[in-house]
Amino acid sequence: MTAPLSDLDPFTVEFMNDPYPHLHALRQLGPIVRLQRYNCWAIARYEQVSAVLMAWETYGSAAGVGHADFRKEKPWRAPSIILEADPPLHTRTHRILARVMTPAALRSLRPRFEQEAKILVDQLLQREQIDAIADLARAYPLKVFPDAVGLPVEGRDNLLPYGNMVFNAIGPRNALLEAALADAGTVVPWIMNACSRAVLAPDGIGANVYAAVDAGEATEEEAGMLVRSLLSAGLDTTIAALGNALWCFARFPDQWQLLRTDPQLVRNAFDEAMRLESPVQAFFRTTTKPAELAGVALEEGEKVLVFFSSANRDPARWDNPEVFDVRRRTGGHVAFGMGIHRCVGEMLAELEGEILLSELARRVGSITLAGDPVLHYNNSLRSFARIPLKLQKN
Repeated sequence: MTAPLSDLDPFTVEFMNDPYPHLHALRQLGPIVRLQRYNCWAIARYEQVSAVLMAWETYGSAAGVGHADFRKEKPWRAPSIILEADPPLHTRTHRILARVMTPAALRSLRPRFEQEAKILVDQLLQREQIDAIADLARAYPLKVFPDAVGLPVEGRDNLLPYGNMVFNAIGPRNALLEAALADAGTVVPWIMNACSRAVLAPDGIGANVYAAVDAGEATEEEAGMLVRSLLSAGLDTTIAALGNALWCFARFPDQWQLLRTDPQLVRNAFDEAMRLESPVQAFFRTTTKPAELAGVALEEGEKVLVFFSSANRDPARWDNPEVFDVRRRTGGHVAFGMGIHRCVGEMLAELEGEILLSELARRVGSITLAGDPVLHYNNSLRSFARIPLKLQKN
C-alpha cells in the first residue's frame, strides 16, 4: 500500500491552539500517514497507536522519543536510561524504579500528601478567584513531589524550566525548543547535582534508587540518571494533568456534581480527564528493522510519530470521545503510554490527582471559569499557562 501524504505541522502554535480537528483529519486520511514536512510517518488511530506502543522490538525508543535521531546527531543532554532505552538496559533500570515506586511505598506518602492538599485548599477557599495553574496544578506537585524525592530546597525553581526543555525536545529544533534551551547551561547542571546521592534527603525516593548501587544493580552515574528521569515523569505531566482536569470540570459542571455525589469516582474521573486532554500529545518511535504497518512497508531507521491524544479520542475505540464522562470505562487509554515504556510516574500522578481532587470535591460546591484560559505552548505537552477559576464553597 501507499500511505497518504499530509503537510500537517503538529509543532506550530496554530496546531496547538486546537489540535483535535487536525487529528480528526489525520485519522480520516488513513491508518498511517506520511508527514512530508518532517519526512516521517504518523499514526493517529487507536489500533495502530496501541500496536506500535506494544511492539518495542520493532518500534524502539533508544534512538530517542523525539524528532531527533540519536544515532545520527548528538542529543541535547545525555539520553534517559529508561525512557530513551530499550531492553536489556531498560529491563534492568525499570526493575529498579518499579521497586522504589511500589504501591506500599506510595501509601506511605499519602498522609503528607493529604495534609498538604488540605492546607492548600484552606488557603484558596479564602479567595474570590484563583489561577488553577499557578495556585493549584503547579503549587501542589511542586510542594509534595520534590519533598517525596528528597530534592534540595534551594534551586527548585530549575525544575519547571528543565521539564520544559525535556518535552519541547520531542519536537524539531524550532523556536519553542530554542527558547526552552536558552538556560540549559545553568539549569541542567543544577538538575544533575540535585539528583546526586550527596544532596538527596536520606529518606526520600531518590535515596532509595541509590540502594541499587549498593546492591550492585546499577552504577552511581546510572542511579543519578534514574532520579533525573523521575523529575520529568513525575512533575510536568502531573501539573498538566491536574490543570487539564480542572479545565474539564469547569466546562462540564454536571460531572463535578457527579463526583461530589459519588467520591469513589475520583480516580476514574482523573483518568477520564487524562484521556480527553492527554498531557503528552505525542512521542516518536524509530523502526529497528524493516516492518509493515497497516499494509505500508517501513524501512529500518524511520521515525514514527505516535499521537496518544488522537488515539484517546478515536471514535473507533470510544463512544462520544469528545465528551467528558467521569463514569466512562477508561481502561485502555494511552495517556500514560502503553507497554514496557508506560510512564514510571503514573502511580504518583494518580495519587496526587486522587488526593487533590478528593479534597476539592469534599469542600467545593462548584468550579466555574472566571476568564479566558491561556495555553502553555510546548512541542509535546498539552497544558495551560493560566486558567482563571472561581471556587464556590459548599
